[in-house]
Amino acid sequence: MIYAYTFLASSTRSILTLPAGFAGNLAIVSAAELVAVVEPELDLEMLQRSDEQLMQAVLNHDRVIRELFEQTTLLPLRFGTCFVSEAGLVEHLHTHQQAYLNKLAALTNQVEYSLKCSPLAASDRAIEPDLKGKDYSLAKSAGFLQETQRQQMQQSQLRSLQATIAQSYPVTIGEVQDGVERLYLLVDQSIDAQLQQQFQQWQADAFLWQLSLGNGLPPYHFV
Repeated sequence: MIYAYTFLASSTRSILTLPAGFAGNLAIVSAAELVAVVEPELDLEMLQRSDEQLMQAVLNHDRVIRELFEQTTLLPLRFGTCFVSEAGLVEHLHTHQQAYLNKLAALTNQVEYSLKCSPLAASDRAIEPDLKGKDYSLAKSAGFLQETQRQQMQQSQLRSLQATIAQSYPVTIGEVQDGVERLYLLVDQSIDAQLQQQFQQWQADAFLWQLSLGNGLPPYHFV
């Protein structure tokens, strides 16, 4: 088995400095206009012997891709991508060569940003302790209505935010985790300052959310 990290254009081979692998040295497998960065000696079954070992391997996979991404455009592969043999990998690259080359061309100078959107909780509206009977019920109903309207506005702001971003950038909506919405944006490296300005406006418009913009990463969600 051959463990693969990423695919790149063969024209970038001469400028690459290969980082360290997880258990050994990395190598390059060439196929016409494409190359793959692989770790021939990495045993996937060995990585799964313990949760700690597996986590270290995941972090290493990400590290290798990031270090190579600092040097050139690439197609990051999912953790655990393996090929039965070098011949099988070469055949795969030949078969999908044009599709991969098209993706590499489209991703030139592009970086991925993650945008986390955390819903802000409403401040507690205490009901006056001296309210009784009908007045208490009315106050409670009013508070429930206000919270319902607030949640509706919150979702409306999120939908508007997603639509606004999609007008400027390719965007992928990620899975919701612990109530936090995640968006992934593909941004040209040359307009980082513009993105920062837009982020401030997005936060002002989506004031019922706490937005957090991550750092530029390889285009994991756009390959």
